[in-house]
Amino acid sequence: MNNRRNFIKAGIAIGATASLLNLGKLSAESTAPGTETPATPGSTPAAPRPILVAVRDGDRVAMLDKALETLGGIGAFVKPGQTVLIKPNIGWDATPERGANTHPAIVARLVELCLGAGAKSVSVFDNTCHPWQRCYENSGIAKAARDAGARVVNGKDESLYRPTAIPGGVKLKSAKVHELVLDSDVFINVPVLKHHGGALMTCAMKNLMGCIWDRGVYHNVDLQQTIADFLTLRKPDLNIVDAYHPMVRNGPQGKSVEDCVEMRRLLASTDPVLVDAAAAKLLGYTTDKVTHIKLAADLKLGSLDISAADVRSIKLS
Repeated sequence: MNNRRNFIKAGIAIGATASLLNLGKLSAESTAPGTETPATPGSTPAAPRPILVAVRDGDRVAMLDKALETLGGIGAFVKPGQTVLIKPNIGWDATPERGANTHPAIVARLVELCLGAGAKSVSVFDNTCHPWQRCYENSGIAKAARDAGARVVNGKDESLYRPTAIPGGVKLKSAKVHELVLDSDVFINVPVLKHHGGALMTCAMKNLMGCIWDRGVYHNVDLQQTIADFLTLRKPDLNIVDAYHPMVRNGPQGKSVEDCVEMRRLLASTDPVLVDAAAAKLLGYTTDKVTHIKLAADLKLGSLDISAADVRSIKLS
């Protein structure tokens, strides 16, 4: 049994490596800023291509730092005096090696960088599936975030959620949304990449489910469509995907560390649809299978066309 499991896991890892290398052109081959071909007089300038950064083979913090450097630094997103929301996945009562939640090292580093850029405050929260105190503690995120200087907010306090219309939603027309999502100047979405039994994959868009009070609404209405619909309210300013050792089966909670495969990857983009399309490729899925990606693209909330993006692939070691 162990040999079979290892064979399956090795196959997934090899496929993921090939997928990552095929995401697009390497950064050295990308068009340098300021050297784009000028538009023909009288023509409509082409829209800038969305940027996707794909970093591999470093530790989590090193990959995060490199991704942000490639996007222009944290100062491109956080200005002095702004309030920042960092929204990791903290949904499950599980230790970091289980891969059910975002790794605390990534959250802590982001808090440090945002405060270093002059943020007035940095808040961290999630509406958890398991009891929030245990999720926050055993994920390691609460301590890591506090130690770095963040305000860690209880995602199970209903008084912090406000009834909000979602006029662009197809199926999700309204929801009680956490005030931090509605009021923060900067919204940084930091999901962990993993398998999900209902949505097939949890990543950037699915992680936003933890921003509303009644998570059951998504399942009761139309899970795939409502995941896409929420983006019509507010898209994160930055999406950073922890794909260091994604859970490849038994998600979203997992049963043991045996459900994870070490890939040592991190993805980053301002486009949540694009970063999810790339993440799906890492897990061997197509966007036709992870239908909320296609539904969001149909709503013009982002691009699922990796070949048309400015993909900057970086290998650290």
